[in-house]
Amino acid sequence: MASYTSALNFNFPIPSSSKFNSNSLSFGASFTSFRHVVTASSSSKRLLMVPLKVSCIDYPRPELENSANFLEAAYLSSTFLASPRPTKPLKVVIVGAGLAGLSTAKYLADAGHKPILLEARDVLGGKVAAWQDEDGDWYETGLHIFFGAYPNVQNLFGELGINDRLQWKEHSMIFAMPNKPGEFSRFDFPEVLPSPLNGIWAILRNNEMLTWPEKVKFAIGLLPAMLGGQPYVEAQDGLSVQEWMEKQGIPERVTDEVFIAMSKALNFINPDELSMQCVLIALNRFLQEKHGSKMAFLDGNPPERLCMPVVDHIRSLGGEVHLNSRIQKIELNEDSTVKSLLLSNGKVIEGDTYVFATPVDILKLLLPDNWKGLSYFQKLEKLVGVPVINIHIWFDRKLKNTYDHLLFSRSSLLSVYADMSVTCKVKAPPHMALICTDVFPQPVQMLWPAWSRSQHISLHEYYNPNESMLELVFAPAEEWISRSDEDIIGATMSELAKLFPDEIAADQSKAKIVKYHIVKTPRSVYKTVPDCEPCRPVQRSPIEGFYLAGDYTKQKYLASMEGAVLSGKLCAQAIVQDSELLAARSQKMVAEANAI
Repeated sequence: MASYTSALNFNFPIPSSSKFNSNSLSFGASFTSFRHVVTASSSSKRLLMVPLKVSCIDYPRPELENSANFLEAAYLSSTFLASPRPTKPLKVVIVGAGLAGLSTAKYLADAGHKPILLEARDVLGGKVAAWQDEDGDWYETGLHIFFGAYPNVQNLFGELGINDRLQWKEHSMIFAMPNKPGEFSRFDFPEVLPSPLNGIWAILRNNEMLTWPEKVKFAIGLLPAMLGGQPYVEAQDGLSVQEWMEKQGIPERVTDEVFIAMSKALNFINPDELSMQCVLIALNRFLQEKHGSKMAFLDGNPPERLCMPVVDHIRSLGGEVHLNSRIQKIELNEDSTVKSLLLSNGKVIEGDTYVFATPVDILKLLLPDNWKGLSYFQKLEKLVGVPVINIHIWFDRKLKNTYDHLLFSRSSLLSVYADMSVTCKVKAPPHMALICTDVFPQPVQMLWPAWSRSQHISLHEYYNPNESMLELVFAPAEEWISRSDEDIIGATMSELAKLFPDEIAADQSKAKIVKYHIVKTPRSVYKTVPDCEPCRPVQRSPIEGFYLAGDYTKQKYLASMEGAVLSGKLCAQAIVQDSELLAARSQKMVAEANAI
């Protein structure tokens, strides 16, 4: 474990009538510890100076830099910086400020071009968007986990200098046990073994979810995938997970015990719908890379902690980012290329090149009639976003039956969940120690907010040593997306009563709900059903000067944050490769317009 210790003396005025003792808080093997020592005289009327020492301990960032996939991603990033500086930078209009759009804009700016990023909403992030409520608490579009097997995402963090914003967890996968309410089963990956031995060892050591005969049959069934490599993986797109399992002679209980949870975590649907290619891609990454399945949580909300650093980088290189800029119509030239974008506020935006980095469902709504007959766009009809619901529940107490980790619920209604008050700990701004007021008695807490504002230090976003906030993914959600929040919370509490039998009851006779937020996404990532792979478009469209980015576009990763970032890099790469032709085309159009 790595230890980061910072000691600073802060002088707080504290009423002398206060009495309090030394305090320490910690969570398991991966924790943040807060200690304060204060001496006070109850008879004294003067204010005292408080010495404070803050110690932070967490799991270290894994050694990802030497993996083949990380190096490949790093090389792709370097090509933008190394590309010849354009004589006249392309003005590239990008629609959608999710990770795909942000990635496209970032790497185009690195290559010397001028991206103009337009976002319809008033918040960055797309599928990683988050909002702050009236209490200052954050709620998100989804429960976002950053894997070691995300090489382009990990490179992006490094390029922005924000690696310290990822809080890494122990190398384990933890599953709830429906037949044993309140208990969990673990797959622990030993650090001393290389891949795939660490993954095989984790599976073999777990005897609670699968029997030895089931493990043997599962291993035999996986042999073709391990020996056949990527061609075999791609050939399985026509089969659902359930169909593939039956074909390989793998016991049905393997699907029930493991792959229902994995399917819902990967794509929010059950194994009878999910393409087996999706699962094999994930297994390949997790088993072939030593740290592939290692997980990290972001230390705060994604728009500020991840997206804003990208925006700052784009703007520092001359690019632009505009919120509240919703596209109403794509205006075309006579040759069916893009002339301009009409915004809902009446503004007209023109550029040399255009990129749509919106979800596929939004793109389909805005496609001009002239384009709909092209095979490239016709194939998009099979790509449809899957509904998902993200739930946040604040309780009136600290729940004990949880971990500092992502948990697979194995519930019929829930996919994964985490106690965000534990997993996302207080982190210090650069060169400063951040103090969480919850460890202090009331007099100090009363004085803290004004002091923290004057020092430009936020308190905390998720961390809370006294109360739990569970963030849960409700999936599959198709039958629930139109139901009321009250119905969804009622069903969720019934499921939580099984996960926390000693602490939570459906009628709230035990832990009580302080508040909750529900975020419904009727069309999230594209539904990865069989035979979708041939329908995923490459980033360069048949329309000259028009490109696509998004995790649904062609790239070797899943519909995920990694897929979104990689799609943006591939889109930027295509534009840089075409830049001379695009510049010549733009000059020709300007000359023709001036001639008229």
